[in-house]
Amino acid sequence: MPYSREGRARDRGQVAIEYLGFLPILVVVGMAVVQLGLIAYTAQQAGTAARAGARSASLGESAGAACAAAVSGRLADGTRCSPSYSGDEVTVTATVDIPSIVPGWDFDPARKTATMPLDH
Repeated sequence: MPYSREGRARDRGQVAIEYLGFLPILVVVGMAVVQLGLIAYTAQQAGTAARAGARSASLGESAGAACAAAVSGRLADGTRCSPSYSGDEVTVTATVDIPSIVPGWDFDPARKTATMPLDH
């Protein structure tokens, strides 16, 4: 049964209303995807910080300064490194706070560990 002119006129805004109803879902999904990327990036930066800190500590230098210098500027403020010495090696654990772009979503910090032999 074909639409009459009156039936089409009543349906004119239907697509716009459906789109507006679906838009918040699209925004939340998009923010979640960006947040997952940020989590992966922070974990990668924590691994870089741990390796740089372990390399620096194995040479007798400060692990903390090398860790902070190894991560991007935005993440450097939330970066902490703790070296532990055992025999002929040093193990550095880097902890980097994961920033949140979604209000109310809090995450545990990313932790990575690297071990290097001491350079005597």
